[in-house]
Parts: sequence; structure tokens; C-alpha cells
Amino acid sequence: MTELSPALPRQEPFGVHLMIDGYSASGPLMTDAPALRQLLLDLPGEMGMHPICAPVVVEVGPNCLKDPGGLSGFVMIAESHISFHTFPGRGFVTIDLYTCQTGLDRQATLDRLLHAFRLVDAEVHVQERGLRYPAENLAAF
Repeated sequence: MTELSPALPRQEPFGVHLMIDGYSASGPLMTDAPALRQLLLDLPGEMGMHPICAPVVVEVGPNCLKDPGGLSGFVMIAESHISFHTFPGRGFVTIDLYTCQTGLDRQATLDRLLHAFRLVDAEVHVQERGLRYPAENLAAF
């Protein structure tokens, strides 16, 4: 059994994980792969992040009763990743943005994404990550 590490004094987190479940989503980003790809090209620079690969957007057909299909898009950034999964038949989109940038302008990023997907309603979750991230290397490589 693995023991949990003892609690350490609070420090600045390693990063921020922004998760959005968007409802009544509409517009081209829900069904237009080139439009979603363009957002994945533009968004990292707008947030001061650095893409390390070309965005990938794929159309996913129906998977099950719960999943009627849509678009899935992803871009890996030096700071981590951004991903989207659209469900146009349900007007639903999931957005996942994880960055080691602790200075992420959360409100500006949220506003940009709410506008881009024309969201009427959203559940927004922000999780700080790496609260016990070591201040220095633990091993030499």
C-alpha cells in the first residue's frame, strides 16, 4: 500500500486545469472541422502558450446511445494541452484546458470559449494541479 505524503505548507500550484461543460452550444465550431482546427491554432497564442504540434481534429461517428458523435480536437502545447469534444445533436461541448501557467487569465479564457461555442449555459470547474510540486530536482539524469 502506498502511503500519502505528509501535508506540506501551501505553495503556488504547478498549474491550472480549466474544465467546461457547455450547454446549448451552437455555431460552426460544433460541426466544422476546419473552424475548430483554426480555434486550436489561435487559442494558444492568445493565451501566451506555445503549441508543440499541429492541432488534430477528427469527426467521430455515433458511439452509443449516449454519444451521437461530433468533433474531437486536440493540440499539445509546451504548457500541456487543450481539447474539445462536441456533441452537436445535443448542443453539448466539453472543453479541457490544462496549463502549467499559473497566471492564466481564467476569466478572459472562459469568456473567449463561451463566445466561441455560443454557449447559453456552462458548468465551469477549475482545479489547481501539482500543489506539492517539488521546488527542485530530486534526481540527476
